[in-house]
Amino acid sequence: MDATAMEGAQPPLMVSSGFLPAATLLESLILVSDDVASIEKAPFLQRKNISAMMRRISLLSSLFEEIQEQVQKQPLPPSSVLCLTELYSVIRRAKILIESSVQGSLLWNLMQTESISNQFYTLVKEMARALDILPLSLLDLSADTKEQVELLHKQATRAQLYVDHVEAETRDHLIRAAVANNEGSRKSKGFVDLVRVRDSLRSMGVNSPEQIAQEVSKLEAEAEKQAGTGGLVVVSNINSLISLISMSKTSVEENSRAHVDLKKRKVPTSNRQDQSFSSFMAVSVPDEFRCPISLDLMNDPVIVASGHTYDRSSIAQWINSGHHTCPKSGQRLIHMALIPNYALRSLIQQWCQENMIPTAASEVERSSSKRRSSETAVDHISVTKAAADAVKMTAEFLVGKLATGSRDIQRQAAYELRLLAKTGMDNRSIIAEAGAIPFLVTLLGSPDSRIQENAVTALLNLSIHENNKMLIMAAGAIDSIVEVLQSGNTMEAKENAAATIFSLSIIGEHKAIIGAHPRVIPALVRLLGEGTAAGKRDAATALFNLALFNANRGKVIISGAVPLLIELLTDDKAGITDDALAVLSLLLGCAQGLEEIRRSRDLVPLLIDLLRFGSSRGKENAITLLLGLCKDGGEEVAPRLLMNPYSIPSLQRLTADGSLKARRKADALLRILNRCCF
Repeated sequence: MDATAMEGAQPPLMVSSGFLPAATLLESLILVSDDVASIEKAPFLQRKNISAMMRRISLLSSLFEEIQEQVQKQPLPPSSVLCLTELYSVIRRAKILIESSVQGSLLWNLMQTESISNQFYTLVKEMARALDILPLSLLDLSADTKEQVELLHKQATRAQLYVDHVEAETRDHLIRAAVANNEGSRKSKGFVDLVRVRDSLRSMGVNSPEQIAQEVSKLEAEAEKQAGTGGLVVVSNINSLISLISMSKTSVEENSRAHVDLKKRKVPTSNRQDQSFSSFMAVSVPDEFRCPISLDLMNDPVIVASGHTYDRSSIAQWINSGHHTCPKSGQRLIHMALIPNYALRSLIQQWCQENMIPTAASEVERSSSKRRSSETAVDHISVTKAAADAVKMTAEFLVGKLATGSRDIQRQAAYELRLLAKTGMDNRSIIAEAGAIPFLVTLLGSPDSRIQENAVTALLNLSIHENNKMLIMAAGAIDSIVEVLQSGNTMEAKENAAATIFSLSIIGEHKAIIGAHPRVIPALVRLLGEGTAAGKRDAATALFNLALFNANRGKVIISGAVPLLIELLTDDKAGITDDALAVLSLLLGCAQGLEEIRRSRDLVPLLIDLLRFGSSRGKENAITLLLGLCKDGGEEVAPRLLMNPYSIPSLQRLTADGSLKARRKADALLRILNRCCF
């Protein structure tokens, strides 16, 4: 295929017919990635965009090398070849863009800072679109490489357009200076701030008359190029810039001589107030100061259980999205505590001060202080001392009745605590402090159906408070909650037990602990099949939460959840289509789940109908399932999709009207189906 054609409209259409052989394609990918890595000149403009792009390509280079070893043993899946072809186009264009940014005219690139930033953003998004169709589960990759690629995919998907505001301000100043310099009268020219123009040039590494001459030469070449394409206004603007920097040449020469004089006199560095801005613009951030996730300078470094350090915001987002492993080592985190790395933070602050680079650490401290003050104020407003004392007295009284009262009194006390725990976060904390949780756990085994129901519901309400989740787990409640889920005296008790499991499993480490209990997942799957509509929803949401932990997915599949979930897609009475789709989408992520889901002959037409008539969330999960079925060796699924008259129109409509996530996945699926046409 002509590479230029590949860079055209999105999505690329009918790209299959001209693919390079896999071995040749991988060799080309490794070569172009090495070319990018060999660009040594430090950029003065687009530093963050260039650095991030080079790091992404470096990560992909490791992927290409591992796939190259694999391709010698067995052929690659078709979607892999399509993905690699698109990545080759992206990396080749990234190489050209980086070289142009580093080697081209600095002033010309500065004038186009938004346009160039947008080109980097577009390439990152195309990289994410290519990785959408990479079937990682079918490639024999190391765990580290697989996790790094998954992380890269998520970063690229979430990437935002970045325009350096300092570059934009410098550009605006130079434009104003060029306009003033271009005026005919001497009076107007007097308003040109040559010192600031000189400083702007120095910030881009233009420090000497020789460098100005080189910049003028590059601008003249750009003007000649633009003139050939009919850009007369652009040529005029370039000539104005040439005039401006030529006029500032005298100022630069004087400044250069002044610096030479200072060196000869051996003036102490501390007395040199006019230190060149370029001296720190060119300094690259040490790797140990960069967050391994975001690749940016860390503002608030924290240590996780594996011993690795990350920026707090990045690792918190990683953990909150359901991961329980260290992104760098792949080691499972035995706890989710984030411990401040004060030593590294001090070194980063010292390095920033030495290189005159602003740091957000002080802002983090100030915002944290403000947040604590705000939270204290809210707590003070929501619970006055008198109200808190009243709740405390009530809770202590009721807990005493739980401990020593008759069955009737226990029933009433559990009911009162159930209601009290429903009315606010402060009440939940006070009830737990009064010692209610161990007694409520004990009452889960009561033969009295009302006591059992009130106790499990009270624990459900208490578990909404984050700290209470840990207290309930520490009280050894899981065995008793599972017993209620499996053999509870009433359906409402079973449903609330399932809801309690969902609430407790919100904390990352609890997913593994709860999922390891041999009866939890089978009991939830049973409720999924036999419960009321509310019970099925509680079971589905609890299964979804537990399945976020990879090791639990196989247990959900073995327990027979997949056929029930597919059946629930058409159960209007249950009304949990979206919840069932969400669980199926997670189960698709493991080989066992993919195999089980693929066995269903009814699923594909159901998913196409959901693409047409489902909710926004339902459409997202339906397209996730279809893409996964086709991407991971779905030679049988793709033809069935193509035979359905509604599939292509539904996908095309989704690329236009769907959510951002749905549009991206629909686009990826259409590219795979395009390949299957040939």
